Amino acid sequence: MDLSSINPVLLIASLMVSATPILLAAIGEMVVEKSGVLNLGVEGMMITGAVVGFAIAVNTGSPGWGFVAAALAGAALSLAFGVLTQFLLSNQVATGLGLTLVGLGLSSLIGKPYEGLKTPTLPKAEIPLLSDLPVFGKMLFSHDIMVYVSLILVAAVWAFLKYTRAGLILRAVGESHDSAHALGYKVTRIRMAAILFGGACAGLGGAYLSLVRVPQWTEGMTAGAGWIALAIVVFASWRAGRVLVGAYLFGGVTVLQLNLQAAGADVPVALLSASPYLITIIVLVIISARGAHAAPASLGRSFHASH
Repeated sequence: MDLSSINPVLLIASLMVSATPILLAAIGEMVVEKSGVLNLGVEGMMITGAVVGFAIAVNTGSPGWGFVAAALAGAALSLAFGVLTQFLLSNQVATGLGLTLVGLGLSSLIGKPYEGLKTPTLPKAEIPLLSDLPVFGKMLFSHDIMVYVSLILVAAVWAFLKYTRAGLILRAVGESHDSAHALGYKVTRIRMAAILFGGACAGLGGAYLSLVRVPQWTEGMTAGAGWIALAIVVFASWRAGRVLVGAYLFGGVTVLQLNLQAAGADVPVALLSASPYLITIIVLVIISARGAHAAPASLGRSFHASH
């Protein structure tokens, strides 16, 4: 095994790209869960965002419009989930799983004509002065715009939940929807807004896969990324900063196993490929064993105004 072939600068730069789709989906799902709603349809919204974003980018020649369309597609799917769970009071777990199945089927149908096509991808957004820095310039400041958008989004969500009145109300709804309702807050409206935001973020994450990370459409290309995003929210104990750490850890393990394969590591390829998922499961088991939870008290519980 030749470890000298692994370039640490390229490794960290690749890590940021690898982590971005999961980070976008996870930060959106964290906001949804903070409002007390459990949406297991992240995978379905991501794959729908991936195929719609790719289709629009191919037809318009603009990856920017592809990302906009992907966010709208993810939000549209999440709207269906919101109507079913918040107005018709369907079971959140079953509806979320159904959403994933719908997304996977819909993406397969839409994506058939686009298999094998190439799409324009996002250019690198060189940051003046910073991108010229030795080592750190190429590592941290020579990425496409969506890498920075994902980081800004994490900071914005953290500040929103911690310092704004709207963020406090959202958290209150997630902790006790009955108390929030008694205080006059529109629980269903707040949760619908959170659900739409989460759907848009998942759509963006999916589009990043098909437009930047692997600029082509392949059926099932999310390959469990939505489930990993859900796991990272739990790993992060519903905190924005830890979501960032979790997504980058997973991205790091994913990139490292690819580099180890390329370097000829004396480990079965199947085991290396499965390692990011195995490590995620191990971390979740450790967290569960320690009982280190901070889940919103009303998570997954239906709300009815007559309560």
